[in-house]
Amino acid sequence: MFGINGYELIILAVLAVAILGPERLPEYASQLARLVRELRRMATGAREQLREEVGPEIDEVDWRKLDPRQYDPRRIIKEALLDDVEEAVRPAAGRSNGAVRPAAARPGAVPAAPARPEVAPAAPSPVQRIERLGAGEPAPFDAEAT
Repeated sequence: MFGINGYELIILAVLAVAILGPERLPEYASQLARLVRELRRMATGAREQLREEVGPEIDEVDWRKLDPRQYDPRRIIKEALLDDVEEAVRPAAGRSNGAVRPAAARPGAVPAAPARPEVAPAAPSPVQRIERLGAGEPAPFDAEAT
């Protein structure tokens, strides 16, 4: 819980005996025990109060799902991007199931003239020219951007 292993706990106990002395150690140990009991009582009371206020639904909550340590920003972004791709692919996949056949594939159909695709003329894209700063020249500053 605190990252203390067995050896470190023994060293802390020996230091406590050396610093506090054998005459005051039982008093401090009993105070520590009272503190632990009080903290447990408070935690139990808070848990019961929460259960009373929220109701039985609190038992159905998957607390591991809400653990912030499980969130990896890279995984979240990847899943969000894949969701967008799946939504875009899903309608296209529904059309490819073959509900409607092309006219040339129907028996007795007259083949139509090949369709001529309409191509819009390409508009020239506005290109901004990038100017380099001279040596020692300060960069432009926008006070409203910060």
